[in-house]
Amino acid sequence: MAKRLFFFAAFIMAFLLYSCSKKTHPSKTTEETTTTKTDSVAVKKAIAKRNAKVPLPNVIAVNDSAARKSVDGRYYYDVMGHRYWRNNKDGKYYLFNKSMYNDPAFQKPN
Repeated sequence: MAKRLFFFAAFIMAFLLYSCSKKTHPSKTTEETTTTKTDSVAVKKAIAKRNAKVPLPNVIAVNDSAARKSVDGRYYYDVMGHRYWRNNKDGKYYLFNKSMYNDPAFQKPN
């Protein structure tokens, strides 16, 4: 009887060790697979879309009542973070550049 009990205990121990050593992973269902694919496609599309920069014109025509007046008396107009300064000769507003410092058309009016 002791031999049978020893054999039975050894059989159970071997069975437990064998069953614990299996590394099985359940397969994905079709629903999980399709959502994963669509999510990755949606992420790729979201990354691919970029906001195109709107090109700003160098010269605009603005009514002087819509423009603001600086401390020294010159008119300016702001559009999307860019500043346009009024030319005193033709009355149009030009996008700021460094050459305006030396140009007499952009100096403060007398």
